[in-house]
Amino acid sequence: MGSEKSFVEIEFDLSKSIEENATSYYSKSKEARRTISGLKIALQAAHKRNELERVVKPKTIKVERTKKWFEQYRWFFSSDNFLVVGGKDAKGNDALVKKRMKDIDVYFHAEVFGAPHCFIQSQGKSVPDATMKEAAQFAVTYSKAWEQNRTQADAYSVRPEQVSKTARPGEYLGTGAFMIYGERNWFKKTPLSCAIGFFDKEKTLMAGPLFAIKKNCSFFVELKQGRTEKNEASKKLKKIFEEKGFLFGTEKFLSLLPNGSFEI
Repeated sequence: MGSEKSFVEIEFDLSKSIEENATSYYSKSKEARRTISGLKIALQAAHKRNELERVVKPKTIKVERTKKWFEQYRWFFSSDNFLVVGGKDAKGNDALVKKRMKDIDVYFHAEVFGAPHCFIQSQGKSVPDATMKEAAQFAVTYSKAWEQNRTQADAYSVRPEQVSKTARPGEYLGTGAFMIYGERNWFKKTPLSCAIGFFDKEKTLMAGPLFAIKKNCSFFVELKQGRTEKNEASKKLKKIFEEKGFLFGTEKFLSLLPNGSFEI
């Protein structure tokens, strides 16, 4: 048997000479070589990129922060940058007043059952009226007044030496309860006010009166009394803050809200 022969069809443009047809095919072959060469370079670059993506994995950096002592309580920084702290429960109230409040501080309490014991950390400075009013708002907001859907309540301030664990004859003071002696500085019909924001200074969430939160936080949400239950409100707040790049768990928001229902 004879060897098979292969043939290649070449199309000629009869309007051109042999030399012109040859030049045309030569130009086309050069262009094809450049295209193939470019494709090879692109494929090599893509291959290297894939290799790098497999080898160099992005690192997740977790920023750790040391919690401050006041974060175990309720707290906020006033619009004048004074720290205001309040107890979360009976034991917290006891520890706060006995161990943390100093003679130079200003004590606050709401004239509502179940209100937290609070104080302004004065650091020996004169406390401005704006901070005093915000502390009064803080005291009434975290009392039972929010849960009772009251829009306002009375609060008062006294000097620390007027706050005593010594009961009157025949009376008994349980955990978290204190006697107040002497004249009180009243803040009648104080409006309830609550907002939650991202406190840039401490890189955490802070809850307190609207004006103080607005002054200190780069992003905040105001809360009003409404029909959304506390757990559901916490979930909604988590989602709102996540959309702005602030990642906190639902339990964090839950711990900052007063008892009751909300409108966000």
